[in-house]
Amino acid sequence: MKAIWNGITIAESDDTINVEGNQYFPPESVNQKYLKTTETHSVCHWKGTASYFDIIVNGNVNKDAAWYYPSPSSLADGIKGYIAFWKGVDIIK
Repeated sequence: MKAIWNGITIAESDDTINVEGNQYFPPESVNQKYLKTTETHSVCHWKGTASYFDIIVNGNVNKDAAWYYPSPSSLADGIKGYIAFWKGVDIIK
């Protein structure tokens, strides 16, 4: 699986985890140079509190377009630290 935005591959892995239709990429498969931590958080009733990243490619910013669960609930422990994408990020096989 690949996560691509603005023509740049942000993440690539054969070991993603599909949760509710979202592909979660292992942290080591994500090119961190394109991510910037934000102050945004959201709460899922069963996964816990998510934290977000902006994606920045060639000066273009995709605000809060990636998220992860740094300390998920026990039900979602398998995706701890894994990163998912949305807001126009293409996920392809």
